[in-house]
Amino acid sequence: MPAPAASARAVDLLGPDFLRELEVLRRRLEIRARSGGGGEHRARRRGGSSEFEEHRPYAPGDDLRRIDWAAYARTGEPVLKVFRAEEDVLVRLVCDASASLGYGEPPKLAVACRLAAAVGYMTLARSERAQVFVAGVGVTREHPPVRGRAGLPALMRALGAIEAGGGTDLSRAVDTVVQKSARPGLLLAVSDFFDPGPVTAALGRAVRAGHDVVLAQVVAPDEIEPTLEGDWALEDAETGAVVEVTVDAAALAAYARRFEGLCEELRGFARRHRAAYVRVRTDEPLESAVRRLVARSVD
Repeated sequence: MPAPAASARAVDLLGPDFLRELEVLRRRLEIRARSGGGGEHRARRRGGSSEFEEHRPYAPGDDLRRIDWAAYARTGEPVLKVFRAEEDVLVRLVCDASASLGYGEPPKLAVACRLAAAVGYMTLARSERAQVFVAGVGVTREHPPVRGRAGLPALMRALGAIEAGGGTDLSRAVDTVVQKSARPGLLLAVSDFFDPGPVTAALGRAVRAGHDVVLAQVVAPDEIEPTLEGDWALEDAETGAVVEVTVDAAALAAYARRFEGLCEELRGFARRHRAAYVRVRTDEPLESAVRRLVARSVD
């Protein structure tokens, strides 16, 4: 039973060479969520003590080791065993689609969606579940969760349809996702984190609710090292507010301090909560960022 060819949308977002690498990386993707049941522990898959939940039809690309061969001998139809512990594993992809993500070439949103697609692909290729939440001023769109390789086209359509626009309240979006979560899982927040709200406080509440939090900060190169000089009228992409500034060495140094302060806040959160934090430049190969994410780096 050979693995199926990837969907056209997956190839569009990730590319065939990258998909082959993701097939290797998915085996190293670790989810540290705590079960919604009594006591705290890492959510495990295919554990010997897991409680049997149901059968589901085999889909090409599923792990052959999970086939119930006794049922296959009786019915002639391949089915997989699904255990209750596996139902606890849901990867929630929270994608910031505010107007600031439309900046850059390529746009930050395009890179953010490709990164979310990579994590979603690895999740579904492991026969687990993934769900897309689009964040603006709170959650602006919630897609239903999908499972296994059969859910890949729907996941890619959801990510491919996201457009940048409007304001942002990422902390409200994270709180909404946590409130909607019947059981904790991996929560990937993909954003530039240019949000005036208390984002790390909301992420801390997600950790306390049992979620395994991963932060992916997507930034353009000139947001890290601006090249502006002279007098400028700068317009906020989300509020439309215009600020006239004189960009000189002192202004650039002040900006660099504030930007590094934001990055250090995200790093500090990751270190305190055993989370991962990956800073992704829009001009770097996405493969490198995904490897660091799987390795649970703190950039």
